[in-house]
Amino acid sequence: MGVRLVQGRFLRFGAPFLILVVGGSFGLKEFAKIRYDFRNHRNVTKAEADKMGIKMKDHSDVTLETEFEKVKKIDVDTWENVRGPRPWEEGNQLYEEALQREKAN
Repeated sequence: MGVRLVQGRFLRFGAPFLILVVGGSFGLKEFAKIRYDFRNHRNVTKAEADKMGIKMKDHSDVTLETEFEKVKKIDVDTWENVRGPRPWEEGNQLYEEALQREKAN
């Protein structure tokens, strides 16, 4: 009886199929939950951002035209590729230069 049960079609095909269907439903439930969690988020107002210590610009200050003017001022023809420092390179000259550039900006 035991050998017949192990070699049966249900254990070879039916049980993995049922596990996949039931497990898949739990997995899809988690993905659907993420979808609805993001839908419940609301935008932060300027007053709420000030309470949190975040400085927000007015919506009238940030327009497509003002951002385009900022991008037009960037020189894309002459640039230098500068490698950023790695965490294990704290004692070298590249790291110090990167810190100084960061403080300057």
